[in-house]
Amino acid sequence: GYSDAQYNLGIMHYNGQGIPQNYEEAFKWYSLAAENGRPNAQYNLGIMYDKGHGTPQNYKKAFKWFSLAAKQGTPQAQYNLGTMHRDGQGTPQSYKKAFKWLSLAAEQGYVAAQHNLGLMHVNGQGTPQNYKKAFKWFSIAAKQGLPNAQYNLGLMHGKGQGTPQDMVSAYIWFSLAATNGHENTQELRDFVAKNLAPSQLEEAQKRTRLCYESQYQNCP
Repeated sequence: GYSDAQYNLGIMHYNGQGIPQNYEEAFKWYSLAAENGRPNAQYNLGIMYDKGHGTPQNYKKAFKWFSLAAKQGTPQAQYNLGTMHRDGQGTPQSYKKAFKWLSLAAEQGYVAAQHNLGLMHVNGQGTPQNYKKAFKWFSIAAKQGLPNAQYNLGLMHGKGQGTPQDMVSAYIWFSLAATNGHENTQELRDFVAKNLAPSQLEEAQKRTRLCYESQYQNCP
């Protein structure tokens, strides 16, 4: 229908597909599709207000459009809504509401939400502190290749938070996070390596390769 065409015109103008890139035109077409209730357009309109593309930056309006898309089940919008509640951006700060929306996005498989939900469980923000639940969400995100989650999973294995302490597993996840570009993790990995027996280090390196080559399927 009309909203499909409006939305597609918005994408073409935003990305410069077949026509010159024009944020003002993209904003116009996304607005029309969003007003017609199309959740992807509502989300994209939220992004434009958030970034100040084609319209002056306005966090309150970004929050409004993310809310509408989130209530229709769009995981990216649920995630953005969660972070805006967490940071008090465009809305009063509320960890409880942040936790609610991040949970919904995480349950839909949105990896950044899964990681942030893990952090909220660690810090007791919007929910009682729970290392086991944090460990669960960091594991799910880490096995999708998210370096921040791999780093935090390494920390939890190393400290024995939410799981029995296991320095071989800590080494594995620090090593993977470092491979995937997480800053400062090489030093932690090397520190753990110095405290492993030679046979443990050999096993850790072997299991790191296995985990990486299996695309995180065969991991601790």
